[in-house]
Amino acid sequence: MPKVKTNSGAKKRFRFTGTGKIKRHHAYHSHILTKKTKKQKRNLVHQTLVDHANVKQVRDLLCLR
Repeated sequence: MPKVKTNSGAKKRFRFTGTGKIKRHHAYHSHILTKKTKKQKRNLVHQTLVDHANVKQVRDLLCLR
C-alpha cells in the first residue's frame, strides 16, 4: 500500500490544541478591509475551533483517522 499524503493546504491552515481539538483562523481578514468596521476586523483576528460538523473532514485532510 502506498503512503497516504497529508493535504498541503490543510496542514498550513489548522493547528491542534492540547486536548486534541482543531484550531483555525477566521476568513475575510486578508484584503478589502476598508469597508469592514473596526469591530469586525478585530473579531476576525482571533482563532477559533473548527465546528463539530467539519471535524471529520479536516481530520481526513490531515490523515488522522
